[in-house]
Amino acid sequence: MDVEGRQRVAMNEATFRTVNEGMEAGQDPPGLMTFLCECGRLGCNKLIELTQSEYEAVRADSTTFAIIDGHEIDDVEDVIERHDRYAVVRKRGSPEEEVAENTDPRKPLGD
Repeated sequence: MDVEGRQRVAMNEATFRTVNEGMEAGQDPPGLMTFLCECGRLGCNKLIELTQSEYEAVRADSTTFAIIDGHEIDDVEDVIERHDRYAVVRKRGSPEEEVAENTDPRKPLGD
């Protein structure tokens, strides 16, 4: 995959992460919450369910994203966890890691 394609995938994932931050705020934490799959595939609108603690564990690292198992894109990320309802991927290499870190809505300004 060329650099432009890798950047597009990273931006797609970052966009879904931002949407999911708003979705988390609008849900009642006990039990399962619904989120968009954060994969980089164009047109994916699949939903995944995570508990608040599962979601927070994914958000603890700017380079990790929650996806539907099987939606990973091998050219740009590695699956680091597989669960019954979702998988977690970590961005690999530049520019993917840089995009993920620079677009993290939880990252304090100036870091």
